[in-house]
Amino acid sequence: MTGKEGEEIAAAFLEQRGYRIVAKNFRSRYGEIDLIAWDQETLVFIEVKSRSSDLFGGPVGGVNHRKQVKIGLVAAGFIQKERLWSSPCRFDIVSIVGQPGQTTVGLLQNAFEAVLPNLTL
Repeated sequence: MTGKEGEEIAAAFLEQRGYRIVAKNFRSRYGEIDLIAWDQETLVFIEVKSRSSDLFGGPVGGVNHRKQVKIGLVAAGFIQKERLWSSPCRFDIVSIVGQPGQTTVGLLQNAFEAVLPNLTL
């Protein structure tokens, strides 16, 4: 499964649960966030991880501390760009195991806390 296929599966999965996707593959000089969405009043930064099987560990383990730091930096850039300083936010992970048509999708809300740099007006 390609990353794009996994992200499409994740977006559909989240939309079925009431998330409103506002950005896909948001990039900054620090990296990329797969999906950004609103879950009611909370801005959610979502990392999508897919694996063909969980034989050697699940997808969530692929979001290590280094990746979390990068996601936090990109999230800070999005918050600043969109002037969303007062919005509550969180970081979720969508895990996908299997092949297209035969997947298991999971959602880990509040998967980690990112330390966001000081944002200035």
